[in-house]
Amino acid sequence: MRLSRFVECGEMSCSDMVSERYLIPDAEVEPEKVRIVMISEAPPRDPRDYFYAQISSFYLQTTVQAFNDAGFEVSSMKDILDLCVYVTTAVKCVTIGYFIPPTVIKNCSLILEKEIGLFPNIKAVLLMGDVAIKAMNYIAERNIGKRMIPSGSTYKIRRKEYYYKNVRFFPSYLQTGKSYLIEKSKRKMIAEDIKSALKYVAVTR
Repeated sequence: MRLSRFVECGEMSCSDMVSERYLIPDAEVEPEKVRIVMISEAPPRDPRDYFYAQISSFYLQTTVQAFNDAGFEVSSMKDILDLCVYVTTAVKCVTIGYFIPPTVIKNCSLILEKEIGLFPNIKAVLLMGDVAIKAMNYIAERNIGKRMIPSGSTYKIRRKEYYYKNVRFFPSYLQTGKSYLIEKSKRKMIAEDIKSALKYVAVTR
């Protein structure tokens, strides 16, 4: 199943976004096999750096490194999918600047909610960074009337347990971007969170 055929934005009208650079993972996925969804921030400015673009894409390289740091030997997106992990972004269009307006995150959370809903057997969601956390809180607010992840620094809230519709959510840090390569403390916490999520759903290799 190619998810890009089932998930789309009907508006394409958000300000501060490059709507013609709209990206949904265009990969063949077996939805029933997915146990974990990893949600990053937004697509890269260069589509060749997207997770599913090519083996040398920057987003894929840092994500592969994050899984390797967590103790899982992967080298491609196929290897990550074989771990029952599907990777996507909270925002689907490329940003013009470095700040993503809350209205954009809220609008895209409608698409993200539909995307997550395609996986009937997910047990955990990794929220990689503030944008992913905010998007998930918008989804929770629409459905249960309150945010799911509390405010606060990620390092303070990441070790607590959060559940929504019998799925556990792991707030973490962004695993893409140049800062991933230099911020060793965050890189260590990302690896811990990936390992915890995989352990939670009992995925082993």
